[in-house]
Amino acid sequence: MSTEPRINERIRVPEVRLVGPNGEQVGIVSIHDALKLAQEADLDLVEVAATARPPVCKLMDYGKFKYESAMKAREARKNQAHTIIKEIKLRPKIDPHDYETKKGHVVRFLKAGDKVKVTIMFRGREQSRPELGFRLLQRLAQDVQELGFVESQPKQDGRNMIMVIGPHKKKAEAKAEKAAAKAHGSGDDSD
Repeated sequence: MSTEPRINERIRVPEVRLVGPNGEQVGIVSIHDALKLAQEADLDLVEVAATARPPVCKLMDYGKFKYESAMKAREARKNQAHTIIKEIKLRPKIDPHDYETKKGHVVRFLKAGDKVKVTIMFRGREQSRPELGFRLLQRLAQDVQELGFVESQPKQDGRNMIMVIGPHKKKAEAKAEKAAAKAHGSGDDSD
């Protein structure tokens, strides 16, 4: 059931409880009088509560109401933070320099307020040594613990081992911090 008021030109009731354009109670009036008042005020007669006895109708500019509702919904969507899960893939026998590079990506994602899904891919005989991957994930979690926390512990999923790291600060906080840093001119994007 929609909570949105609807215009009902053929209301099948003899009388309605009428609410004026400024929210004031007009009272119970016949449907014909309510329609006449709406025409005189150049407004729409909108049914707001159909289940009430008698139904509640309001005098309003329905087009303006729809526009304002759309603007409020748009503003709410604009202020909403979207959580994004970034993914980093590693191998158990990763070179130290490559590990540092991947760790740098994880740090950047966590600073931006995104979650990071770390996947270790096992091939061939590596599958018989899952503890190598587990230790690597534990090391990575330890290295980035000031920026994030382990949201889901490492678990084996076929030939992969997966762990999710969540940021300590929310996406909106990270955006606000970045905007403040930009405003002060200290472009802290050197990581």
